[in-house]
Amino acid sequence: MKRLALHDTRGVFSLTRVLSGSMARILMYHNFSGGESADPDPLSVAGVRAQFTYLRRHFRVVPLLHIAEQVASKRALDRYAVALTIDDGRRNCYEFLFPLLKEFDFPATLFVVSSFMRGEDWIWTDKILWLAEQSRRPEELVPGKLEPVFKSLNRMRPEARNARIEAMAASAEISIPQRPPPKYVPCSWSELRVMADSGLMDIGSHTVTHPTLSSITDEESWWELTASRRQIEEGIGRTVRSFCFPNGMPGDYRPSQVRQLADAGYACSVVADFGLVSRGADPYLLPRIGMALKSRPAEFSKYLDGAAYYRWRLQTVFRAPSA
Repeated sequence: MKRLALHDTRGVFSLTRVLSGSMARILMYHNFSGGESADPDPLSVAGVRAQFTYLRRHFRVVPLLHIAEQVASKRALDRYAVALTIDDGRRNCYEFLFPLLKEFDFPATLFVVSSFMRGEDWIWTDKILWLAEQSRRPEELVPGKLEPVFKSLNRMRPEARNARIEAMAASAEISIPQRPPPKYVPCSWSELRVMADSGLMDIGSHTVTHPTLSSITDEESWWELTASRRQIEEGIGRTVRSFCFPNGMPGDYRPSQVRQLADAGYACSVVADFGLVSRGADPYLLPRIGMALKSRPAEFSKYLDGAAYYRWRLQTVFRAPSA
């Protein structure tokens, strides 16, 4: 019975893969580890290798900008196209993922937070995760409560959010380090240049300070878009053409801020909203598929092959109010 169920699942995935073959997939990664980790977010080298083996067997991995150019020109998308994207710019991308990209000859796009790369600060979301790992962690950060904390902080003004994080640390008598601990360190500029010079890694912008854009003014978001692009270009010696919205869910950005992207010199942008990329999509609101918690082959296949997408579409239809 188990073999029959597995065979049936694979049959369904094969069918949805064919049905959705004209739509592109953009995969979203954040963290990587050398081995098995208690933290469910980082994918191990073995887990990524298994995913890449599946991709090589059933799909064609292409640069994100290739998909974006086809979308912008309103052309039909290449069948079974997949783009790989990584957010934030932590060093574990260089240490663990980059060797696999070279092994499989897969292109990818790494979106970096420029102030993080410059050593000016570390990413505020990582500070929360670090606080939650401490033995005397703040009461708000006990297991099971992290998601509500992130939701409450996401759309605060940056100064209010930072003050709240410092207050949480103070409540537990913890001092947040000025520099990130080893687990959260960024890539160096030289490491970014090595990846970019390989021809496999395109470097994009993830803002200067990683604010949720809807929490700041349009004037401030313009600075985040343009200053980050300039700083990254100075650091790697290459043109930056792609952007990634921090957090990137509906409500995390305004239409006016989406319109700023073309004026700031970007060719495309990605969000974190789930979906596949269809012909005629907005090149500045390209949906992605998050890879956290998808280390099991069946779970990865369900999302990559389109079964989860069609289930989501059906749920959306049935939830829609009747006219």
